[in-house]
Amino acid sequence: MTAPVKESPAMDAIPETTSDTFIQVCEVWVPENDRLVLADGNYNGLAAFEETSRKTSFAKGEGLPGKAWDEARPVVLKGFDGSYFRRIEAAKEAGLTSAVAVPVFAGATLRAVLVVLCGDDDTRIGAIEVWTEDRSGMLMLDDGYYGAAEEFAFVSQHTHFPKGQGLPGGVWAAQAPILMRDLGSGYRFIRASAAGKAGLTTGLGLPVSTPTLQPYVLTLLSARGTPIARRFEIWDARAARDGRAILSDGICEREGPLWRDDGDGTRGEAPTAVAWKGMVGQVLGSGLPVAAQGGSGLPADYTSFVGLPVYRGETLTHIVAWYN
Repeated sequence: MTAPVKESPAMDAIPETTSDTFIQVCEVWVPENDRLVLADGNYNGLAAFEETSRKTSFAKGEGLPGKAWDEARPVVLKGFDGSYFRRIEAAKEAGLTSAVAVPVFAGATLRAVLVVLCGDDDTRIGAIEVWTEDRSGMLMLDDGYYGAAEEFAFVSQHTHFPKGQGLPGGVWAAQAPILMRDLGSGYRFIRASAAGKAGLTTGLGLPVSTPTLQPYVLTLLSARGTPIARRFEIWDARAARDGRAILSDGICEREGPLWRDDGDGTRGEAPTAVAWKGMVGQVLGSGLPVAAQGGSGLPADYTSFVGLPVYRGETLTHIVAWYN
């Protein structure tokens, strides 16, 4: 059975959530000479860990950001003790136990590494997955972090996707980000039964471009109680020759539709982001990830923003953004 790769573009509401989130820290590391230095970060009040991070830099192959740079692929680290992670003590004091590093390449040039860090407890549920092609020509799970969603993790480890099927396969076929709703119901999400039991509701998938041309797909799966984000957006920059990107899909908890209503039940003109204006515009203008805490550029009632550019070769094609 082949699942559609795109659902209706109408804006939906994310189910009511608590104040806790699955991802606790987001960092942007950029190359400076021969090292990665911290350019931006959203530390969610973890001041001591932030201070340690700002004093740290990474050579190629060193620490988690350096490993993602060296191996030119997303890297999942599900435990820090005894690992190559450089900030173990500071992370332990902050209650951080796992991390995922996502390199951002424009062609063969590393632009940045986005690192997201999570804690671990009996109630924290969500998923950050990395999928890649195996010898059979299908996508298999390269690695993932699931918090307490152990049954869903088991199902994922034993699931393969041909091109065009499910969220990972749909992203692979489209070479574009895809947002899926209602993961626990219907046929669009192949692991719907396990997702429903785990309370997973929303999925965001995006291609990760690498110099090796090995396909990688990153999926972020959000749950009701510990969401990855309360608002997701996908911006299409493929026609952005004039420095603009168009909002092509989105889902949010607090607001109504992000598109103007034409009064007849149809979606009106989509919002446009302009290079260097607003949070999404910063990503569009710089071509770099942005992780921001507070600031006047955020929509009302949101306190943090992460924007991740998606490249195809050397061309920035999309921006995915999430807010809390």
